[in-house]
Amino acid sequence: MIGLVDANNFYVSCERVFNPSLEGKPVGVMSNNDGCIIARSAELKALDIPMGAPAFKLEGLRRRGDIHLLSSNYELYGDMSARLAQLLRDACPGVAPYSIDEMFVYLDGLSDQQCQAIGKALRRRIRRHLGLPVCIGLAPTHTLAKLANHFAKEQPHYQGVCLLNANGNTTRALLKRTPVNNVWGIGRKLAERLSISDIHTAWDLRESNTKQLRKHFSVVLARTALELRGTPCLHMNALEEPRQRIMTSRSFGQPTGVKEELYSALCQHAQRSAEKLRQQRSLAHAVLLFLNTNRHRKDLPQYFPRAMIPLTSPSDDTRVILDAVRQGLTQIYRPHHQFMKAGVMLLDLIDAEHHQLSLLQQPSPHHSALMKTVDTINQRMGQGMIRFGMTDADAPWQLRCAHRSPRYTTRWDELMEAGTYPGAIQAFTSRP
Repeated sequence: MIGLVDANNFYVSCERVFNPSLEGKPVGVMSNNDGCIIARSAELKALDIPMGAPAFKLEGLRRRGDIHLLSSNYELYGDMSARLAQLLRDACPGVAPYSIDEMFVYLDGLSDQQCQAIGKALRRRIRRHLGLPVCIGLAPTHTLAKLANHFAKEQPHYQGVCLLNANGNTTRALLKRTPVNNVWGIGRKLAERLSISDIHTAWDLRESNTKQLRKHFSVVLARTALELRGTPCLHMNALEEPRQRIMTSRSFGQPTGVKEELYSALCQHAQRSAEKLRQQRSLAHAVLLFLNTNRHRKDLPQYFPRAMIPLTSPSDDTRVILDAVRQGLTQIYRPHHQFMKAGVMLLDLIDAEHHQLSLLQQPSPHHSALMKTVDTINQRMGQGMIRFGMTDADAPWQLRCAHRSPRYTTRWDELMEAGTYPGAIQAFTSRP
Protein backbone atom coordinates (compact mmCIF):
# COMPACT_ATOMS: atom_id res chain seq x y z
CA MET A 1 0.00 0.00 0.00
CA ILE A 2 1.20 3.50 -0.89
CA GLY A 3 0.29 6.62 1.05
CA LEU A 4 0.48 10.26 -0.06
CA VAL A 5 0.87 12.71 2.82
CA ASP A 6 -0.05 16.22 1.71
CA ALA A 7 0.05 19.26 4.00
CA ASN A 8 -3.05 21.43 3.66
CA ASN A 9 -2.38 24.98 2.42
CA PHE A 10 1.24 24.33 3.35
CA TYR A 11 2.69 27.85 3.27
CA VAL A 12 -0.23 29.29 5.21
CA SER A 13 -0.15 26.39 7.68
CA CYS A 14 3.57 26.98 8.36
CA GLU A 15 2.81 30.61 9.15
CA ARG A 16 -0.02 29.64 11.49
CA VAL A 17 2.18 27.24 13.45
CA PHE A 18 4.18 30.21 14.76
CA ASN A 19 1.38 32.78 14.67
CA PRO A 20 -1.81 31.11 15.94
CA SER A 21 -3.67 34.44 15.74
CA LEU A 22 -3.96 33.78 11.99
CA GLU A 23 -6.14 30.71 12.57
CA GLY A 24 -9.59 31.14 11.07
CA LYS A 25 -8.62 34.32 9.23
CA PRO A 26 -8.19 34.89 5.48
CA VAL A 27 -4.44 34.58 4.86
CA GLY A 28 -2.46 34.73 1.64
CA VAL A 29 1.22 34.21 0.93
CA MET A 30 2.76 36.30 -1.83
CA SER A 31 5.33 35.36 -4.45
CA ASN A 32 8.86 36.72 -4.79
CA ASN A 33 8.96 40.51 -4.51
CA ASP A 34 5.43 40.44 -3.06
CA GLY A 35 4.04 40.18 -6.57
CA CYS A 36 0.99 37.91 -6.53
CA ILE A 37 -0.84 35.36 -4.38
CA ILE A 38 0.68 31.87 -4.49
CA ALA A 39 -0.97 30.29 -1.43
CA ARG A 40 -4.39 30.85 0.12
CA SER A 41 -6.12 29.77 3.28
CA ALA A 42 -9.61 28.31 2.99
CA GLU A 43 -10.98 31.60 4.31
CA LEU A 44 -9.24 33.59 1.57
CA LYS A 45 -10.54 31.19 -1.06
CA ALA A 46 -14.06 31.77 0.28
CA LEU A 47 -13.66 35.47 -0.58
CA ASP A 48 -13.23 34.47 -4.25
CA ILE A 49 -9.68 35.80 -4.37
CA PRO A 50 -8.04 33.70 -7.10
CA MET A 51 -4.61 32.15 -7.16
CA GLY A 52 -2.20 34.53 -8.86
CA ALA A 53 -4.15 37.66 -7.96
CA PRO A 54 -1.85 40.74 -8.02
CA ALA A 55 -1.05 41.74 -4.45
CA PHE A 56 -1.28 45.48 -5.14
CA LYS A 57 -4.97 45.10 -5.99
CA LEU A 58 -5.58 43.65 -2.51
CA GLU A 59 -3.69 46.35 -0.62
CA GLY A 60 -6.89 48.10 0.45
CA LEU A 61 -8.27 44.91 2.00
CA ARG A 62 -4.96 44.30 3.76
CA ARG A 63 -4.78 47.81 5.22
CA ARG A 64 -8.34 47.54 6.57
CA GLY A 65 -7.44 44.23 8.20
CA ASP A 66 -9.97 42.27 6.14
CA ILE A 67 -7.23 39.95 4.90
CA HIS A 68 -3.64 39.14 5.93
CA LEU A 69 -0.92 39.04 3.27
CA LEU A 70 2.54 37.66 4.07
CA SER A 71 5.76 37.66 2.08
CA SER A 72 7.00 34.19 1.13
CA ASN A 73 9.33 32.72 3.75
CA TYR A 74 10.90 29.86 1.80
CA GLU A 75 13.59 29.20 4.38
CA LEU A 76 10.94 28.47 7.00
CA TYR A 77 8.82 26.40 4.60
CA GLY A 78 11.82 24.36 3.48
CA ASP A 79 12.84 23.58 7.04
CA MET A 80 9.29 22.57 8.01
CA SER A 81 9.22 20.30 4.96
CA ALA A 82 12.48 18.66 6.05
CA ARG A 83 11.07 18.12 9.54
CA LEU A 84 7.95 16.53 8.06
CA ALA A 85 10.08 14.19 5.95
CA GLN A 86 12.17 13.18 8.97
CA LEU A 87 9.07 12.48 11.06
CA LEU A 88 7.74 10.23 8.31
CA ARG A 89 11.09 8.42 7.98
CA ASP A 90 11.01 7.69 11.70
CA ALA A 91 7.60 6.07 11.35
CA CYS A 92 7.60 4.43 7.89
CA PRO A 93 9.99 2.01 6.18
CA GLY A 94 10.08 3.97 2.93
CA VAL A 95 9.57 7.68 2.17
CA ALA A 96 9.89 9.50 -1.17
CA PRO A 97 9.43 13.32 -1.10
CA TYR A 98 7.55 14.44 -4.20
CA SER A 99 7.37 18.18 -3.53
CA ILE A 100 7.83 20.57 -0.63
CA ASP A 101 4.42 19.63 0.80
CA GLU A 102 3.78 16.14 -0.65
CA MET A 103 5.52 12.90 0.31
CA PHE A 104 4.86 9.29 -0.58
CA VAL A 105 5.17 6.64 2.13
CA TYR A 106 5.34 2.90 1.49
CA LEU A 107 3.48 0.47 3.75
CA ASP A 108 4.25 -2.91 2.23
CA GLY A 109 2.84 -6.12 3.69
CA LEU A 110 0.13 -4.46 5.80
CA SER A 111 -3.61 -5.00 5.69
CA ASP A 112 -6.06 -2.26 4.77
CA GLN A 113 -7.09 -1.92 8.42
CA GLN A 114 -3.48 -1.55 9.53
CA CYS A 115 -2.78 1.05 6.84
CA GLN A 116 -5.89 2.99 7.82
CA ALA A 117 -4.79 2.96 11.46
CA ILE A 118 -1.27 4.08 10.55
CA GLY A 119 -2.68 6.89 8.42
CA LYS A 120 -4.78 8.21 11.29
CA ALA A 121 -1.89 7.89 13.74
CA LEU A 122 0.48 9.73 11.38
CA ARG A 123 -2.01 12.53 10.94
CA ARG A 124 -2.33 12.99 14.71
CA ARG A 125 1.44 12.78 15.23
CA ILE A 126 2.21 15.37 12.53
CA ARG A 127 -0.38 17.73 13.99
CA ARG A 128 1.00 17.29 17.50
CA HIS A 129 4.74 17.52 16.76
CA LEU A 130 4.76 19.99 13.84
CA GLY A 131 1.40 21.74 14.10
CA LEU A 132 0.68 21.03 10.43
CA PRO A 133 -2.73 19.79 9.22
CA VAL A 134 -2.31 17.04 6.63
CA CYS A 135 -4.50 14.70 4.61
CA ILE A 136 -3.44 11.19 3.67
CA GLY A 137 -4.51 9.13 0.66
CA LEU A 138 -3.87 5.37 0.69
CA ALA A 139 -4.04 3.08 -2.34
CA PRO A 140 -2.10 0.32 -4.13
CA THR A 141 -0.61 2.75 -6.73
CA HIS A 142 0.78 6.28 -6.77
CA THR A 143 -1.95 7.59 -9.07
CA LEU A 144 -4.78 6.17 -6.96
CA ALA A 145 -3.07 7.44 -3.79
CA LYS A 146 -3.03 10.92 -5.33
CA LEU A 147 -6.76 10.72 -6.00
CA ALA A 148 -7.41 9.28 -2.54
CA ASN A 149 -5.64 12.27 -1.05
CA HIS A 150 -7.84 14.59 -3.09
CA PHE A 151 -10.97 12.90 -1.74
CA ALA A 152 -9.59 13.03 1.82
CA LYS A 153 -9.34 16.81 1.45
CA GLU A 154 -12.61 17.43 -0.33
CA GLN A 155 -14.93 15.10 1.59
CA PRO A 156 -15.09 15.76 5.36
CA HIS A 157 -16.50 12.33 6.27
CA TYR A 158 -13.09 10.77 5.53
CA GLN A 159 -11.65 12.85 8.41
CA GLY A 160 -8.43 13.43 6.52
CA VAL A 161 -7.62 9.80 5.66
CA CYS A 162 -9.02 8.04 2.57
CA LEU A 163 -8.16 4.48 1.49
CA LEU A 164 -9.08 3.25 -1.99
CA ASN A 165 -8.98 -0.38 -3.05
CA ALA A 166 -8.30 -1.07 -6.71
CA ASN A 167 -11.63 -2.80 -7.32
CA GLY A 168 -13.80 -1.56 -4.48
CA ASN A 169 -17.30 -0.21 -5.05
CA THR A 170 -16.32 3.09 -3.43
CA THR A 171 -13.38 3.46 -5.81
CA ARG A 172 -15.62 2.73 -8.78
CA ALA A 173 -18.19 5.33 -7.71
CA LEU A 174 -15.56 8.01 -7.03
CA LEU A 175 -13.73 7.47 -10.32
CA LYS A 176 -16.98 7.68 -12.28
CA ARG A 177 -17.63 11.20 -10.99
CA THR A 178 -14.03 12.41 -11.17
CA PRO A 179 -13.21 14.50 -14.28
CA VAL A 180 -10.26 13.07 -16.16
CA ASN A 181 -8.31 16.31 -15.79
CA ASN A 182 -8.23 15.67 -12.02
CA VAL A 183 -6.06 12.61 -12.59
CA TRP A 184 -2.37 13.07 -11.81
CA GLY A 185 -0.43 14.15 -14.91
CA ILE A 186 -3.41 15.03 -17.11
CA GLY A 187 -3.68 18.71 -17.94
CA ARG A 188 -6.36 20.73 -19.65
CA LYS A 189 -5.12 20.25 -23.22
CA LEU A 190 -4.73 16.49 -22.85
CA ALA A 191 -8.19 16.30 -21.26
CA GLU A 192 -9.64 18.08 -24.31
CA ARG A 193 -7.99 15.53 -26.61
CA LEU A 194 -9.28 12.68 -24.48
CA SER A 195 -12.82 14.04 -24.60
CA ILE A 196 -12.76 13.63 -28.39
CA SER A 197 -12.18 9.91 -27.75
CA ASP A 198 -15.13 9.90 -25.33
CA ILE A 199 -12.89 9.73 -22.26
CA HIS A 200 -14.37 12.20 -19.78
CA THR A 201 -13.85 10.67 -16.34
CA ALA A 202 -11.13 8.82 -14.45
CA TRP A 203 -13.24 5.67 -14.81
CA ASP A 204 -13.40 6.09 -18.59
CA LEU A 205 -9.62 6.28 -18.69
CA ARG A 206 -9.24 3.26 -16.43
CA GLU A 207 -11.45 1.17 -18.70
CA SER A 208 -9.79 2.33 -21.94
CA ASN A 209 -7.72 0.00 -24.11
CA THR A 210 -4.09 0.56 -23.12
CA LYS A 211 -2.80 -0.39 -26.57
CA GLN A 212 -4.96 2.29 -28.16
CA LEU A 213 -3.87 4.82 -25.52
CA ARG A 214 -0.24 4.02 -26.27
CA LYS A 215 -0.84 4.29 -30.02
CA HIS A 216 -2.87 7.51 -30.08
CA PHE A 217 -1.49 9.30 -27.02
CA SER A 218 1.57 8.05 -25.13
CA VAL A 219 3.07 5.25 -23.08
CA VAL A 220 2.75 7.48 -20.02
CA LEU A 221 -1.03 7.75 -20.44
CA ALA A 222 -1.31 3.99 -20.85
CA ARG A 223 0.59 3.54 -17.60
CA THR A 224 -1.74 6.01 -15.90
CA ALA A 225 -4.71 3.88 -16.96
CA LEU A 226 -3.00 0.78 -15.52
CA GLU A 227 -2.30 2.64 -12.27
CA LEU A 228 -6.01 3.48 -12.01
CA ARG A 229 -6.70 -0.26 -12.28
CA GLY A 230 -4.36 -0.92 -9.36
CA THR A 231 -1.33 -2.07 -11.38
CA PRO A 232 1.81 -0.24 -10.13
CA CYS A 233 3.78 1.34 -12.97
CA LEU A 234 5.70 3.99 -11.04
CA HIS A 235 8.44 3.19 -8.59
CA MET A 236 10.24 5.10 -5.83
CA ASN A 237 13.40 5.31 -7.91
CA ALA A 238 11.50 7.00 -10.72
CA LEU A 239 10.39 9.73 -8.31
CA GLU A 240 13.91 10.25 -7.01
CA GLU A 241 15.78 10.48 -10.32
CA PRO A 242 18.29 13.33 -10.25
CA ARG A 243 17.51 16.37 -12.36
CA GLN A 244 19.33 16.81 -15.66
CA ARG A 245 19.79 20.52 -15.10
CA ILE A 246 19.60 22.83 -12.10
CA MET A 247 18.56 26.48 -12.26
CA THR A 248 18.26 29.24 -9.68
CA SER A 249 16.84 32.61 -10.75
CA ARG A 250 15.00 35.50 -9.17
CA SER A 251 13.49 38.82 -10.19
CA PHE A 252 15.09 41.83 -8.52
CA GLY A 253 13.41 43.97 -5.94
CA GLN A 254 14.54 47.01 -7.97
CA PRO A 255 16.17 47.24 -11.41
CA THR A 256 19.94 47.68 -11.48
CA GLY A 257 22.62 48.11 -14.12
CA VAL A 258 25.63 48.14 -11.81
CA LYS A 259 28.00 45.33 -12.78
CA GLU A 260 29.11 44.62 -9.21
CA GLU A 261 25.50 44.29 -8.05
CA LEU A 262 24.67 41.94 -10.92
CA TYR A 263 27.71 39.82 -10.09
CA SER A 264 26.66 39.67 -6.45
CA ALA A 265 23.17 38.45 -7.44
CA LEU A 266 24.58 35.86 -9.85
CA CYS A 267 27.04 34.66 -7.19
CA GLN A 268 24.19 34.03 -4.77
CA HIS A 269 22.26 32.05 -7.39
CA ALA A 270 25.40 30.10 -8.35
CA GLN A 271 26.09 29.11 -4.76
CA ARG A 272 22.52 27.89 -4.27
CA SER A 273 22.68 25.90 -7.53
CA ALA A 274 25.98 24.34 -6.44
CA GLU A 275 24.39 23.25 -3.15
CA LYS A 276 21.54 21.58 -5.04
CA LEU A 277 24.09 19.93 -7.33
CA ARG A 278 25.95 18.38 -4.40
CA GLN A 279 22.71 17.32 -2.72
CA GLN A 280 21.89 15.05 -5.65
CA ARG A 281 25.55 13.95 -5.96
CA SER A 282 26.07 15.27 -9.46
CA LEU A 283 28.74 17.15 -11.38
CA ALA A 284 28.17 19.86 -14.00
CA HIS A 285 29.90 20.14 -17.36
CA ALA A 286 28.84 23.73 -18.04
CA VAL A 287 27.41 26.88 -16.46
CA LEU A 288 24.81 29.06 -18.18
CA LEU A 289 23.94 32.52 -16.89
CA PHE A 290 21.42 35.05 -18.17
CA LEU A 291 20.17 38.58 -17.54
CA ASN A 292 16.80 40.10 -18.45
CA THR A 293 15.67 43.69 -18.70
CA ASN A 294 12.03 44.60 -18.12
CA ARG A 295 10.28 43.73 -21.39
CA HIS A 296 7.24 45.75 -20.32
CA ARG A 297 9.22 48.99 -20.20
CA LYS A 298 9.25 49.87 -23.87
CA ASP A 299 10.76 53.25 -23.02
CA LEU A 300 13.98 51.56 -21.85
CA PRO A 301 16.61 49.74 -23.95
CA GLN A 302 16.02 45.99 -24.02
CA TYR A 303 18.73 43.35 -23.65
CA PHE A 304 18.39 39.65 -22.85
CA PRO A 305 21.93 38.22 -22.90
CA ARG A 306 23.08 34.75 -21.91
CA ALA A 307 26.42 33.01 -21.84
CA MET A 308 27.40 29.36 -21.47
CA ILE A 309 30.80 28.65 -19.97
CA PRO A 310 32.09 25.05 -20.30
CA LEU A 311 34.10 23.76 -17.34
CA THR A 312 37.51 22.25 -17.97
CA SER A 313 36.31 19.17 -16.09
CA PRO A 314 32.96 18.24 -14.49
CA SER A 315 32.72 19.84 -11.06
CA ASP A 316 30.50 20.54 -8.06
CA ASP A 317 32.98 23.01 -6.52
CA THR A 318 31.30 26.33 -5.80
CA ARG A 319 34.57 28.18 -6.48
CA VAL A 320 34.84 26.70 -9.98
CA ILE A 321 31.22 27.60 -10.75
CA LEU A 322 31.69 31.15 -9.44
CA ASP A 323 34.73 31.59 -11.66
CA ALA A 324 32.62 30.55 -14.66
CA VAL A 325 29.96 33.08 -13.64
CA ARG A 326 32.60 35.82 -13.50
CA GLN A 327 33.78 34.92 -17.02
CA GLY A 328 30.25 34.83 -18.36
CA LEU A 329 29.24 38.19 -16.90
CA THR A 330 32.35 39.79 -18.40
CA GLN A 331 31.25 38.52 -21.81
CA ILE A 332 27.63 39.67 -21.75
CA TYR A 333 27.57 42.79 -19.58
CA ARG A 334 26.67 46.08 -21.24
CA PRO A 335 26.32 49.35 -19.35
CA HIS A 336 23.27 51.62 -19.61
CA HIS A 337 20.78 48.78 -19.22
CA GLN A 338 18.45 48.26 -16.25
CA PHE A 339 18.17 44.55 -15.49
CA MET A 340 15.22 43.03 -13.63
CA LYS A 341 16.17 39.35 -13.45
CA ALA A 342 19.24 37.13 -13.36
CA GLY A 343 19.76 33.39 -13.21
CA VAL A 344 22.32 30.60 -13.23
CA MET A 345 21.78 27.14 -14.72
CA LEU A 346 24.07 24.11 -14.36
CA LEU A 347 24.03 21.89 -17.45
CA ASP A 348 25.00 18.40 -18.63
CA LEU A 349 24.90 16.85 -15.18
CA ILE A 350 26.50 13.47 -14.49
CA ASP A 351 26.67 11.12 -11.52
CA ALA A 352 29.57 12.16 -9.27
CA GLU A 353 30.02 8.68 -7.80
CA HIS A 354 30.55 6.99 -11.17
CA HIS A 355 32.53 9.74 -12.87
CA GLN A 356 35.83 8.55 -14.30
CA LEU A 357 38.71 11.00 -14.11
CA SER A 358 40.87 11.57 -17.17
CA LEU A 359 44.63 11.06 -17.03
CA LEU A 360 45.20 14.82 -17.26
CA GLN A 361 42.90 15.72 -14.36
CA GLN A 362 44.44 16.61 -11.01
CA PRO A 363 41.58 16.47 -8.48
CA SER A 364 42.06 18.49 -5.31
CA PRO A 365 42.09 16.26 -2.22
CA HIS A 366 40.61 19.07 -0.15
CA HIS A 367 37.77 20.53 -2.20
CA SER A 368 35.21 17.80 -1.36
CA ALA A 369 35.86 18.16 2.36
CA LEU A 370 35.56 21.96 2.11
CA MET A 371 32.28 21.85 0.21
CA LYS A 372 30.87 19.23 2.60
CA THR A 373 31.81 21.38 5.59
CA VAL A 374 30.17 24.47 4.08
CA ASP A 375 26.98 22.56 3.27
CA THR A 376 26.81 20.98 6.74
CA ILE A 377 27.15 24.32 8.51
CA ASN A 378 24.54 25.96 6.28
CA GLN A 379 22.12 23.09 6.87
CA ARG A 380 22.53 23.36 10.63
CA MET A 381 22.79 27.13 11.03
CA GLY A 382 20.67 28.42 8.16
CA GLN A 383 21.04 28.87 4.43
CA GLY A 384 23.77 31.34 3.52
CA MET A 385 25.41 31.33 6.93
CA ILE A 386 28.70 30.61 5.14
CA ARG A 387 29.04 31.94 1.62
CA PHE A 388 31.69 33.01 -0.87
CA GLY A 389 31.84 36.79 -1.07
CA MET A 390 29.96 39.50 0.79
CA THR A 391 26.28 40.22 0.21
CA ASP A 392 24.67 43.60 0.81
CA ALA A 393 21.28 43.11 2.44
CA ASP A 394 20.15 46.46 0.99
CA ALA A 395 21.30 45.78 -2.58
CA PRO A 396 18.65 46.69 -5.20
CA TRP A 397 18.54 43.11 -6.51
CA GLN A 398 17.52 41.70 -3.12
CA LEU A 399 13.93 40.49 -3.02
CA ARG A 400 11.20 42.70 -1.64
CA CYS A 401 9.69 40.98 1.38
CA ALA A 402 8.08 43.73 3.41
CA HIS A 403 5.71 41.35 5.19
CA ARG A 404 7.91 38.30 5.79
CA SER A 405 7.57 36.53 9.10
CA PRO A 406 10.71 35.59 11.07
CA ARG A 407 12.66 32.49 10.04
CA TYR A 408 11.93 30.88 13.38
CA THR A 409 13.65 27.53 12.89
CA THR A 410 16.82 28.41 10.99
CA ARG A 411 18.08 31.77 12.28
CA TRP A 412 19.42 32.25 15.79
CA ASP A 413 18.57 35.95 15.74
CA GLU A 414 14.99 35.24 14.69
CA LEU A 415 14.08 32.57 17.23
CA MET A 416 10.69 32.99 18.86
CA GLU A 417 10.98 34.69 22.23
CA ALA A 418 9.12 33.43 25.27
CA GLY A 419 6.93 36.06 26.85
CA THR A 420 3.85 36.55 28.96
CA TYR A 421 0.52 37.41 27.45
CA PRO A 422 -0.72 40.55 29.30
CA GLY A 423 -4.28 39.32 29.38
CA ALA A 424 -3.15 36.22 31.24
CA ILE A 425 -1.66 38.34 34.05
CA GLN A 426 -4.86 40.33 34.42
CA ALA A 427 -6.98 37.17 34.47
CA PHE A 428 -4.70 35.59 37.04
CA THR A 429 -4.53 38.62 39.37
CA SER A 430 -8.29 39.14 39.25
CA ARG A 431 -9.01 35.66 40.57
CA PRO A 432 -10.48 35.54 44.10
